[in-house]
Amino acid sequence: MSKPEYQGPPEEYYNEKEARKYTSNSRIQQIQIALAKRAYDLLELPDNGHRLLLDIGCGSGLSGEVFEQNGHNWIGVDISRAMLDVAKEKQEEDNQPEMSDFVQLDMGGGLPFQAGVFDGAISISAIQWLCHSNSKKDNPQKRLLQFFESLFACLSRSARAVFQFYPESDLQTKIICQQATRAGFQGGLVIDNPESQKQRKLFLVLSAGVNAAINTKTFNSSEKSKINQPHIEVIGRKRKIKGKINKKNLKKKRK
Repeated sequence: MSKPEYQGPPEEYYNEKEARKYTSNSRIQQIQIALAKRAYDLLELPDNGHRLLLDIGCGSGLSGEVFEQNGHNWIGVDISRAMLDVAKEKQEEDNQPEMSDFVQLDMGGGLPFQAGVFDGAISISAIQWLCHSNSKKDNPQKRLLQFFESLFACLSRSARAVFQFYPESDLQTKIICQQATRAGFQGGLVIDNPESQKQRKLFLVLSAGVNAAINTKTFNSSEKSKINQPHIEVIGRKRKIKGKINKKNLKKKRK
């Protein structure tokens, strides 16, 4: 079976039927939440206080559950209206204090948030969609750069962004990393289970910190990891965000 990103634009592929099918699949739920937990761990957030986090390509909100379990507020962005509708339905059904909000947008067009508003970001199985052209006007490299530049701007300094993705080639991985670097990020690739073709997972860990340096490292399936290069050393900002999300302060002010 070909990958979803080969089937056309994500907003068309993830229609109402596909969105509900995706969300109700127990196997997908298990994988998605496991990947989100791993990405969250790689953010290495300080333990003191709540944070405002961003889920890029949030889909139906499965990854955001990890944020809520750790007491953080979060914003989810996705291009698929059907996916976001499912996410909002889940939010209403849970009848829990509001810890999340959702925005429909094309991440390749940039993120419309104020500077420095987020303390971290994760993205699960989404960034590879930007490597595909669905129209003549789409330029993958330009869209990647525009996305990373806008992400860099809306992250607090020294915050991290973690992308789990499935590259189709080493060249695709290189292009994604190059555009992130051009946007101002420093970072490296984290490869879980590098010896296993089936269990291998790739994470791009980026830092918006001025003096941060992230080095490539690999982990086996257990949490006892074998590190090929020095461990990531980044200190996060100690800024607390409590209570409900103030939606008015998130987006850039229009002139």
